Amino acid sequence: MQIVPLDAGLGAEVREVDLDKPISAAMFEALRAAWQTHLVLVFRDQRLTDPALIRFAEGFGTIEPPGPNPYGGPLHKTHPELNVISNIKEAGKPIGNLGDGEAVWHADMTYTDVPPLGAILYAIELPAVGGDTHFANMYRAYEALPAALKEQLSSLRAIHDASHNSAGILRRGYEPVTDVTKTPGAVHPLVRTNAATGKRCLFLGRRPRSYVPGLDVDKSDALLDELWRRAVQPEFTYIHRWRIGDVLMWDNLSVLHRRDAFDPGTRRLLHRAQIGGTQTIS
Repeated sequence: MQIVPLDAGLGAEVREVDLDKPISAAMFEALRAAWQTHLVLVFRDQRLTDPALIRFAEGFGTIEPPGPNPYGGPLHKTHPELNVISNIKEAGKPIGNLGDGEAVWHADMTYTDVPPLGAILYAIELPAVGGDTHFANMYRAYEALPAALKEQLSSLRAIHDASHNSAGILRRGYEPVTDVTKTPGAVHPLVRTNAATGKRCLFLGRRPRSYVPGLDVDKSDALLDELWRRAVQPEFTYIHRWRIGDVLMWDNLSVLHRRDAFDPGTRRLLHRAQIGGTQTIS
């Protein structure tokens, strides 16, 4: 196995590994270390069955099932613990989540008290162009903040919106948010400390409908806008140009990601395993 750092703000490519075959305990330990160091791992040219994807994900923790399908039933009929990311429709109904529009910068399910640790995404069908995924390193973003801003953030928290998904679609059972001070969702520190390493990173979730309790809305908006501007600067990011057979895994607690829109007349299909979190954010 070779781990080759990417020429970017984060990430590494892992080579000479066949994820469709069982992986040794020693290799899992090496991958965990690489994941903690590089935050995003890229595996190219994989031919992966769903059971193999599940087996690989379980090596890093408990698989957390996706949220409810608004059209009823699990998105993946055979393996309901997996999520389906797709714009494909069958009999007029989407077979997966997120469609073909842009997905804004976000971390997954940070509106819960215990957000997921990470995610693994496997590319099965892809459009010829578009649908690239961008990642941003929140450790580097925090390290680059001025000392005065770090001090200001040390005691502040933010509400993470539960009402909309990353494509901006209102979730079933929620009302549109007109007053951000009443945004539904978990409240987390704006700076997270990695319990294993002691390193700190920004923990922003997503920008729309976020709010910093205790601040006037105008001051909250100004602070969050500044943090988001700083967080996603190009020097902290990596853009993944997908190829069929790619497997990506990323640290959901230390990385933001977003997806470019693509032609709705093309097909995109990826299977996704989500690794459950184990603790509240501090």
